[in-house]
Amino acid sequence: MPTSEVILTENIKGLGAEADIVKVKRGYARNFLLPTGKAYEVTPVTLKRINQLKVKRAAREGEERNAAEELARKINKLTLQMTLETGTTGKAFGSITTKDLEDALKKEMPNAAIDRHAIQLEKPIKETGLQEVPVKMYTDVTATLKVNVKSANEPAPAPAPETPAAPITEKKSAAKKKA
Repeated sequence: MPTSEVILTENIKGLGAEADIVKVKRGYARNFLLPTGKAYEVTPVTLKRINQLKVKRAAREGEERNAAEELARKINKLTLQMTLETGTTGKAFGSITTKDLEDALKKEMPNAAIDRHAIQLEKPIKETGLQEVPVKMYTDVTATLKVNVKSANEPAPAPAPETPAAPITEKKSAAKKKA
């Protein structure tokens, strides 16, 4: 299989990042990467351009990392309130999945772009109580999302009984006894 070396001009999932020199099949390079501008052939001229691409890549990665850290701080402060249908015995009829958490996060933070694949839920949530779910924001930036799961069939807490006011005692009777 003949291969050729190319310099990537942008991130390509499964292949490499911007400014990486990778070996690919000639047909893939000739028919897709080069015509679309996603890569350059490795030549002495393009090897000089690699430094420009590395600077551009470092700046982009720095911005992405800062944005991810800021979003992680916001998520760490957030506690989502979710309800789960349960029976009288406490057994759950459904579960809370990554899609449910993604939807709830989008409602809480509409400007944040959080992919459901970043939410690292080992298995769907089927218990009530406070749960902590890791959210991978960047390669080494992970936030912890707190999810408070309540039962939909749980009775509403009864209002606290009002304490009756202390009886008013008449001071006149005490004053008459002294006289």
